[in-house]
Amino acid sequence: MEQGKRRTKKKKKKISIQVKRIFLLLFSLGIMGLSASAFILYGPWNWVRERLITTAMTTMTHQYLATIFFDNDTINEVLANNRVIEVDEDTNPDLIKIDNSNTGTKYSSKYEKDVLERDEGNDLFKVIRISELSYKGYLVAIYQPDKVKLGVTSRLGTTGQSVRVIAKNNNARVAINASGFFDPDWNSNGAIPHGTVIKDGKIIWDYEDARVGGGFVGFNEDDKLVLVRTDKYSALNKYHLRDAIEFGPFLIVNGKASFVDGDGGWGIAPRTAIGQRADGIVLFLVIDGRGHGGSVGCGMVELTKIMQRYGAVNAANMDGGSSSGLIIDNEVVNHPTAGGDNGLRNLPTAWIVTE
Repeated sequence: MEQGKRRTKKKKKKISIQVKRIFLLLFSLGIMGLSASAFILYGPWNWVRERLITTAMTTMTHQYLATIFFDNDTINEVLANNRVIEVDEDTNPDLIKIDNSNTGTKYSSKYEKDVLERDEGNDLFKVIRISELSYKGYLVAIYQPDKVKLGVTSRLGTTGQSVRVIAKNNNARVAINASGFFDPDWNSNGAIPHGTVIKDGKIIWDYEDARVGGGFVGFNEDDKLVLVRTDKYSALNKYHLRDAIEFGPFLIVNGKASFVDGDGGWGIAPRTAIGQRADGIVLFLVIDGRGHGGSVGCGMVELTKIMQRYGAVNAANMDGGSSSGLIIDNEVVNHPTAGGDNGLRNLPTAWIVTE
């Protein structure tokens, strides 16, 4: 009986939160009056309309923020005009020359110094704060790419686990979320990864009906990050991927940035990305959003620019929104926006760094 009451209370609380969100949006639009609100949403300037639609439609639970204002034709038109046109190349691993030595005290830019000037006593990784006017987050430079592995939920196909749990299960020092997941019942179970998952040179999951964008993102046997659109057999036998997932879009390939129409169709939200520099240093990037930590979030353009500043030769977007999470030494570092453990969502996979 008590359990039933608790479930009812949780359901009412969830509905209440959704209603409050709608009310806050309507209230904010209504501050200047109905006519002004209508002018902003339906007037000649597209920016507000496009940001609202692309941001809402790429979430799992907030699509109503677009559908209550716009019909399907308008939504589809906006999404068609906001997209990422990826570089039509596969990663050339020869561009990466792994060099684990410190380059000294002369740096070409502030960003190079941030990456290459290591913290005393820590040759494994360094955390760099990212702070701009509209977004804040963290970049983690991992100096030993052979320590970057793929972690998966211990209940793959049944239920996901938070990035923190996956990190703890693997004794990882650092972890970020990786691929997205198929969620047919919209229950955020996080059990079924999109596409194929490769771990330790073996296919451990393959769900062809759940692929989304991009292609394979993973590390080969030489610890080089490879972004490639191919089938699972070539991923193993031609590209020799040891740990990989399927997701995207690809942001940078062989030093060339993808072209972005509008905001890329992904809106402004929390973000996660992975990249690698020419010297082999791996970059984990997590950007907070939705007002948490004073950060609105960012789109694909900003995400790409950050990776470029810090020298990424190859970089790809990972699952974002409520999935974005950064764990360091078992502590949640960023400001996750989901409702689970410390704001974290259950997920199928995570990129982890072990000693």
